[in-house]
Amino acid sequence: MLGMVRVVKKTTTETAGDDGSRKTIVKEHVPKDVIKKPREKKMTAREREELLIENFVGLQHAMTNLSVKFGSLSDNIVKLLSVFEEAARGFVSGGRVDDKDMLKKIDSLLDQNKTIAKGLVLMEGKLRGRSPEEGDGRREMVGNMGMPRPRPKPLPSI
Repeated sequence: MLGMVRVVKKTTTETAGDDGSRKTIVKEHVPKDVIKKPREKKMTAREREELLIENFVGLQHAMTNLSVKFGSLSDNIVKLLSVFEEAARGFVSGGRVDDKDMLKKIDSLLDQNKTIAKGLVLMEGKLRGRSPEEGDGRREMVGNMGMPRPRPKPLPSI
């Protein structure tokens, strides 16, 4: 290290542990005002100009990329707005007819669900070896869906 002067201040500390052992700690400290930095090489005017030109070219390249990205972003926003406008027009013009069709489909699904539930109850009865009409006296059919509901057990007497 040419051109640097280094002054080190050492501090020694001895400590005793709980078990009676002794420990020696040595700390090195370098005062800030003593450290001298080597002189940095100054740039020439020519090197400075080349560095500035290099930075300007890089900046122009970044700005060009940014303007291209903004162009594609604005195109995508225009397309998205046209999709929203078309959806809004379709909703305003034909919203009521679609609601009736949707309600018919939901009613059909509910009917299918009831049929499937009744079939599952019949299958469960056959798997247990009895028919749902016989019953064991503990279940009764509830509602129009045919779902069994267990009867509550009586409370114990005191």
